[in-house]
Amino acid sequence: MTSQIQGKYFGTGSPLFRLYLKTAILTILTLGIYRFWAKTRIRKYIWSATSGDGDSFEYSGTGLEKFLGFLVAIVILAIYLGLFQLLLAFIGISIIPENESEAAIAAQAVAINLSILAVLPLILFAQYRARRYKMARSRWRGIRFGMEKGAWGYAFRALGYIFLTIITLGLLNPLATFRLEKYMADRSWYGDARFEQMGRWQDLYAGMKHVFIGLGIIVVGVILGIATEGVWIAAAAGIIGYIWLLIGLIYYRVYAFNYLTQNKVLDGEVQFDARLETGAVIGIFLVGTIVIGVLMAVVFGIIGLIVASMSGAIMAGTLSPVLFVGLAIPYALAFLIAGGLSLVMITQPMIKHAVENMTVLNADHLDTIRQRAADTGADAEGFADALDVGGAI
Repeated sequence: MTSQIQGKYFGTGSPLFRLYLKTAILTILTLGIYRFWAKTRIRKYIWSATSGDGDSFEYSGTGLEKFLGFLVAIVILAIYLGLFQLLLAFIGISIIPENESEAAIAAQAVAINLSILAVLPLILFAQYRARRYKMARSRWRGIRFGMEKGAWGYAFRALGYIFLTIITLGLLNPLATFRLEKYMADRSWYGDARFEQMGRWQDLYAGMKHVFIGLGIIVVGVILGIATEGVWIAAAAGIIGYIWLLIGLIYYRVYAFNYLTQNKVLDGEVQFDARLETGAVIGIFLVGTIVIGVLMAVVFGIIGLIVASMSGAIMAGTLSPVLFVGLAIPYALAFLIAGGLSLVMITQPMIKHAVENMTVLNADHLDTIRQRAADTGADAEGFADALDVGGAI
C-alpha cells in the first residue's frame, strides 16, 4: 500500500438511472413497501463505485432490516405522539380548533408548533442513528466501520446548540457545527482504530465570511433605503444580499467539510485531506436543476395541453376512467424521471466530486488495523425513515 490514497468514483449515469427507475416502479407497485429495498440497492451501487487504492467499499445493509426497523419506529412514534396529544388536550390546546375565533386559531398555531418541537429531539436522535447504521454496514478492504451508542446524547447536545445559535443570531453556528461533528467523529471506528476530530471551532469563522457579507448588504441596504426613502435601494440590496447569503451558506458548508476532514485523525496516525470547491458544488447543482427544470417543463407542458384539450369532457364528467388513468400514468412517470435525473445529475456528481477530492495520508498505517466485531446494536434507520430524516444516500 502506498503512503497516500486518492479516492476514486467509477459510477456512471445510465446504470444508476435504470436502477432508480426499476426500484421506483417496484416501490409504487408495492404501495411504498419496496422503498427500503430500493434505497439499499442504490447504496450498494454507490458504495461499490467508490474505491481507494483499488479496493471498493461494500454496503452490507438489507432492505428487510430497514423495513423491520421502520415498523418498530412507527409504533414508538405513534405512542409518543399520542401521549403528547393527550397532554395538549389535557391543558386545553387542540390541533383542530372547535370554532373559527381568533383565540381558537391562535391555540391551533401553538399546538402545531409544540408538536413540531416535540418531534425535534426524535429527528436529531434519528440523524445520529442513521449515521451509526450506515457506518456499521460499511466495509473497506473487508474491515468494518462502526460507531458507538450515543444518539440521545447527540440529540440533547444538538438541542442546546440550536438554542445557542438562535439566541446569538447565528454567531455560534461554528461552535455547533464543530462540537456536534466532534461528538460523532470521536465515537466512530474503522476496525479497531478510533477516529478523532482535532482542530478548533473558532477556525470555522473563516468560512462564515460570505454569510456575514450577505447579511451586511441586506442591513446596509435597508438602512440606506429608510434614510433616503429609496425603496429601490432596499429592494436591490435585499436581492443581492439574499443571493450572496445563499452562496455564503454553501461556501460555509464546503469550508466546514474540508476543515473538519483535514483535522480528522484515525488511530493517531492516519490523516485526511479534502479539497472540495464551492464553485464546482454550485455548478453541479445549477446545471442539474436547470436541465431537469427545462425537461420537466416540456413534459408537463405537453401533458397540460392534452388535459386542456379534454377540459370539456372533464367538466362534464364524461371522461372515461381508462383515459383518466392514461393521463395519470405519464404524469407519475414524469415525477419518477425527475427523481432519477436528480440522482444522476446532482447527487452522483456531488458524490464523485467529494470522493475524488479526498486523500488519505499516512495510509501505510492502515495495514496495522484489524477487524472489529459486528455491531448488532445499530438499528436500521427506522426513525430516520419514519421521520423522513437522512433520506439522501
